[in-house]
Amino acid sequence: MGAVGVLAISVSQYVWSADTWDMPLAYPATNYHSETAAAFAKEVNEKAGSEINIVTHPNGSLFKGGEIFGAVRRGLAPIGERLMSSLGNEDPIFEIDAVPFIATSFDASWKLYQASKPALEKVMAEKGVKLLYTVPWPPQGLYTKKALTSLDDMKGVKFRAYSPMTDQVAQLMGAVPTKIEAAEVSQAFATGVAESMISSASTGYDTKLWEYVNYWYDVQAWLPKNMVFVNLKAWDKLSPETQKVMQEAADHAEKAGWDKAKELTGWYKDQLKANGMQTLAAPEAVTTGFEKIGKEVLSDWLKKSGSNGQEAIDAYNKM
Repeated sequence: MGAVGVLAISVSQYVWSADTWDMPLAYPATNYHSETAAAFAKEVNEKAGSEINIVTHPNGSLFKGGEIFGAVRRGLAPIGERLMSSLGNEDPIFEIDAVPFIATSFDASWKLYQASKPALEKVMAEKGVKLLYTVPWPPQGLYTKKALTSLDDMKGVKFRAYSPMTDQVAQLMGAVPTKIEAAEVSQAFATGVAESMISSASTGYDTKLWEYVNYWYDVQAWLPKNMVFVNLKAWDKLSPETQKVMQEAADHAEKAGWDKAKELTGWYKDQLKANGMQTLAAPEAVTTGFEKIGKEVLSDWLKKSGSNGQEAIDAYNKM
């Protein structure tokens, strides 16, 4: 067990000092999500005076990606970032942006976020955390070692899953899912633990996936979001002035993060191509297969999510 694990066991809650807030992040410091979080922290630190100093810890260096939400809930960290859809086992509403082919553009994704935000905030408050802001990933594509003619070619392929939803999609394709966090992607592909995944061009660039796979199909399946959230007890201890500063910084980070994601989408795809990966539109048979999977996933998700999910989808469809 590492030093962080020992620390987590040795204290009960609120291990940070009164003014220093450690902020665990799952992605590399050079990824735009981490850069957005660093800019958010900088703005808070500059404007909040001596009451608070946020220190970011990227690339799973403080807590691994899968540990961050629980760490913030339990008070082992006051603030953190997590891929929203990876929390499907916490509540199905977290998976809404990963239902295939519901929202496949930035504009549609923003509308879906607004439609689902009331339910998200309600569920998170029940779990003792407060949503501060979200930032999307570029549209998701399919990485493979071999060229595809249809989704039948995915049968038996070892597939990197990062959420219950991607696990389900893999199984419906006939692939073999294995849960792998972002910081472990390169090693998983290098050692053959994974051979394929659905993820953005951004993740492929960060992990130099061209060293292990040859194809990226731009299926634009969905746009998952990272969310930054704060422990409610920690939030309530802040002065109203600092709460206002933090919320304003969160609003700035959200706008900057969404703008950056849009700006970088084409650049990331160009980088994959420049490094030798074939970036292709999905064959019609692959798209048709994904659309069929999407309908099945949506049906199952609506059953799981109940009124929260149905109300969010209804609100989205009316926008």
